[in-house]
Amino acid sequence: MPIFDLKDANAGYNGRAVLSNVSLRIEKGERVALVGRSGAGKSTLLELLYSQRRRGSALIPQDPGLVKTLSVFHNIFMGRLHMNGAWYNLLNLARPMRAEIEKIEPIVARLGLEDEMFTPAGELSGGQRQRTAVGRALYQQGDVVLGDEPVSAVDGHQARTVLDAVAEAYETVVLAMHDVDLALAYTDRIVGLNGGRVVMDEPSAGLTRGDLDSLYQR
Repeated sequence: MPIFDLKDANAGYNGRAVLSNVSLRIEKGERVALVGRSGAGKSTLLELLYSQRRRGSALIPQDPGLVKTLSVFHNIFMGRLHMNGAWYNLLNLARPMRAEIEKIEPIVARLGLEDEMFTPAGELSGGQRQRTAVGRALYQQGDVVLGDEPVSAVDGHQARTVLDAVAEAYETVVLAMHDVDLALAYTDRIVGLNGGRVVMDEPSAGLTRGDLDSLYQR
């Protein structure tokens, strides 16, 4: 049984069509990149997939959605609020417990955020906020992760570190990506969108940057 299975799906905003007759089937264990120029419908397609299967899925949104007054630790800890009782969560928000710190320390270290662990999110750079959102998804755990440009605000070295961490934590990965080279390197399937339609669905192996050029033409 597939993880996701869209059939002739349509979506739009404010009366404007964004996706038209999109069908997409994603099996367990696949690593899929959604690529295409800005406005092609990648974010909308991710939202449709997430709405189909919220349980067991972690979402890394393009807007990190962090609580600016809370620390990196607390924003990552929020990834598992649903797994704990209300009192336990409140206690950790007031004063982090050693057990939770020890769970989150390896994640912030992997993402290069160890020095900012107790820094309020509002004081972070854009790249640090993005890595914190990724850390929240890593801490949440689940069967599948969906990421909307999860490395757009970090440099090339950090991007590879982040994508390695995501690949190790999740068996099934679906990422909307603007960096074609990273998409080809870190996924095994490329789904290309243009004008709100899926116009390419090919294995990553054997594809080159040039093969994807047509996706970025109007």
